[in-house]
Amino acid sequence: MNRPDEGFRQAHRLARRLTVQQLIEWGEPYETAEQIVAELAANAALHGRVPGRVPGRSFRLSLSLDSGLTGSTLRIAVSDPRPERLPELRAPQAVSGVEDESGRGLLIVVALADRWGVDLTVRPLKTVWAELDIRRG
Repeated sequence: MNRPDEGFRQAHRLARRLTVQQLIEWGEPYETAEQIVAELAANAALHGRVPGRVPGRSFRLSLSLDSGLTGSTLRIAVSDPRPERLPELRAPQAVSGVEDESGRGLLIVVALADRWGVDLTVRPLKTVWAELDIRRG
């Protein structure tokens, strides 16, 4: 029998694996994108889940690559059905003198991505996206 959080972990791992596989196929570096996908997928699986649904099945990952002469832009987008739960950029909270282990995902995305944002134009979805500029040497 699966534990309730097993679906969450499986979805998170699958999103990372699919990202790496696609970027290898495109011939692009994947390490930074893999980390961004991990954080966005974890946030969507945790905060975008719908009560009564299997955990980890309430988000969609999409990757797109726009290639130019000097480089490419990779757009990572993770959508979930909870537009009322917007992501918050906040510092981790300390509880009893110990820093909270959660709350760093979006900070990591902001540090790694060249741009990021939230798109609410396709209802009833919320899409959190990040872009990476991949320069040619």
